[in-house]
Amino acid sequence: MNNPENLKYTKEHEWIRVEGDVAYVGITDYAQNELGEIVFIEIETVGDKLSAGDVFGTIEAVKTVSELFMPIDGKILELNEALEKSPELVNSDPFGEGWLIKISVSNASQVDGLLSAEEYSALVG
Repeated sequence: MNNPENLKYTKEHEWIRVEGDVAYVGITDYAQNELGEIVFIEIETVGDKLSAGDVFGTIEAVKTVSELFMPIDGKILELNEALEKSPELVNSDPFGEGWLIKISVSNASQVDGLLSAEEYSALVG
């Protein structure tokens, strides 16, 4: 499994990449592999302020539907429009073109409480 060192991770299998006062959020390589072929992503929370742990949407695979959780507090600024036509980008490039949402960071110190790549790798074995 690929877990880039420059990201932080949650126990619910989301990743976050902070760039100044905004951050990108997606699901991990492990999560997309476990879900299988991604067919639909529903995120209707753009513009909403959510807290860490809140559900911001769902991701649907051929076999199942899973909830998506905020890794930190923030306001959802935008969703990845490319996923509307090509949800499979989450499978092929989960840490790049397959990002899910862009958020404004409310409390940057929360990022320190997330898992490092090494800790996440240990979690998923």
